[in-house]
Amino acid sequence: MIRFLWSIAVSLVSAAIAFLVTALIVKDFHLSWGGFIVGVLVFVAAQALLSPFVFNMARKYASPVLGGVGIISTLLSLWVASLFSDGLRIDGVGTWVLSALIVWLITALGSWILLWLIAKKYVSARKSNKDPLDGLV
Repeated sequence: MIRFLWSIAVSLVSAAIAFLVTALIVKDFHLSWGGFIVGVLVFVAAQALLSPFVFNMARKYASPVLGGVGIISTLLSLWVASLFSDGLRIDGVGTWVLSALIVWLITALGSWILLWLIAKKYVSARKSNKDPLDGLV
């Protein structure tokens, strides 16, 4: 259960960072504060639901696309988030593609780095017989 909660927290943090960075870098990626919060929440939920579906569909019908599953599910999740939030608007095909690439890259790297830091702290705490969650919450 703890691992699941940390995974959700890491996904939320990395998606929030990805949205902010994308809004700063990409001209036609429009984000308001209300749209930011709703967009991140919907994006993380959509990503969790769509990633396995896209992977299974690609594996079954288009195995050469398997390498792009993350980017495809990110693009679909951005689309779903934009449907549920008036504060998230992406204008133009090029902006959609660039935004999906940036969000995918940041969420992937962010998740790996954050989970590595948490695991490192956990292992360090276990070796010194401390509470592994002390200082993480």
